[in-house]
Amino acid sequence: MSRGLLIVLSGPSGVGKGTVCNALRGKMDNIVYSVSATTRHPRLGEENGVNYFFKSREQFNDMIEQDQLLEYAEYVGNYYGTPRDFVEQTLDNGQDIILEIEVQGALKVKEKFPKGIFIFLLPPSLDELKDRITGRGTESQDTIDHRLSVAVDEINLMEHYDYAVVNDQIDHACKRIESIVIAEHCKVKQK
Repeated sequence: MSRGLLIVLSGPSGVGKGTVCNALRGKMDNIVYSVSATTRHPRLGEENGVNYFFKSREQFNDMIEQDQLLEYAEYVGNYYGTPRDFVEQTLDNGQDIILEIEVQGALKVKEKFPKGIFIFLLPPSLDELKDRITGRGTESQDTIDHRLSVAVDEINLMEHYDYAVVNDQIDHACKRIESIVIAEHCKVKQK
């Protein structure tokens, strides 16, 4: 059995990372969605090890100190991170694992796991990205402008990725990513 691939999918907010990941999971049998660790409390119906690995702040800090996370960040008073052991075990079992992650987190993962396959998901245009963010109806104009400014900065970091895929239509984006994964499995020489 060959080792699985670590696939990191990232891109600007509003580009459709979650939608594409969910569609990929329905199309690709051998792909596992990475389960993050968090210090936040479980919500109704969430299960430990399925939705998240729920940790105390002390346990999470221990994971940081022992370099057990590929990346982590604090958001709204809680920590979130990608447990290295879960990723390694999944890969050792011959399964591919996908991380849906923001750009800064992806670059941290690349430092610790350069053999990963890094895919940057792009909007068809900045105008389309603005329409998607505005269409949520949850953001103020200042927040929308800030997100677009950050998106431009993140797009400028695309050179650190292996592939770029435009999310013009979900099915098209998924087919391109599936093709990338197939090609990576067929490589004679891995990174």
